[in-house]
Amino acid sequence: MERAENIARILDVNLQHVLDLPQREPELIRKLWTPVLRSTGDERDFYARYKEASSETVIDFLTLNQENHNSIVKCVTACRENARHVREQISDEMWEELNRFYLSLQGLTVKKILKQGADEFFKHIRSGSHLFQGITDATMTHGEGWDFIQVGKYLERIDKTTRILDSNEDVLQPKKNDNDRATDTLKLAAILRSCSAHSAYRRVYVAQIEARKVLEFLILNPNFPRSIRFCTHELDDSLRRISGETEGSYSNDAEKHTGRLHSELSYNGIDDIMSRGVSQTMDDIQRQLNKVGDAIYRAYMYFEGPEQAKPATEPAQKQTQKQ
Repeated sequence: MERAENIARILDVNLQHVLDLPQREPELIRKLWTPVLRSTGDERDFYARYKEASSETVIDFLTLNQENHNSIVKCVTACRENARHVREQISDEMWEELNRFYLSLQGLTVKKILKQGADEFFKHIRSGSHLFQGITDATMTHGEGWDFIQVGKYLERIDKTTRILDSNEDVLQPKKNDNDRATDTLKLAAILRSCSAHSAYRRVYVAQIEARKVLEFLILNPNFPRSIRFCTHELDDSLRRISGETEGSYSNDAEKHTGRLHSELSYNGIDDIMSRGVSQTMDDIQRQLNKVGDAIYRAYMYFEGPEQAKPATEPAQKQTQKQ
């Protein structure tokens, strides 16, 4: 659900940007949509199915395409299927809302979405996700199952924020030319809206939108619920509630990686990130996220059968390689 919401927001912001263009040349439109495909990690798969990136083709691919596992419809379908498997663990209200939301997306086409208003459709996706998350928080017992939902939510938020920043690295570099700076201000505002951060940013920084401040807000702000630092803290807390481990120690590699990442974000400043490079910093965070995901799988979801068990005397590293 979190991924469906993120993709809907990114598509909505970029579509509004395209519609505001004084001239809609195909090459310019392609340059605007390509970073969107990069931020979802689907650029290669997209061009394997479509000749060019246009508003219609990108919306079709990221909204309705059943072969794309990151499309909105596919994400909601997977969410409903996951919920069906744990039907006895979730509340009736969660299942009813998820089922209603799933059914509302059936039978859609790109032409219908654009004819009825793409902004209304994307608003429907965002509202559906917010409603589902609110119902989950209000009706589900805040135990282990709920904590796993938080783990998935904050992993996804960190992933999308890092991808958005990485795919727009050129915009986030300081500009000396006034004309470039004016153009990039609009792009920086679009980046903030893609992370639901425009209003929150304005309350913290009342001056003109600047690349350095956008980076600082989206990476290091400890209070904004979609900043990388905030999400890492919540992810670490959720994992420790599941294991019962206290802060300052860890019981598995997932907690070890999230604790280390949160410490780095807590003690690093924006100057450290700028000197290191946005792309390099985001790549490092992505690699750590991959380690967290693998560690969660090994700690909680992978169970070794008798035929897979290794002799106790065999080195641990060799066991991992064989698995």
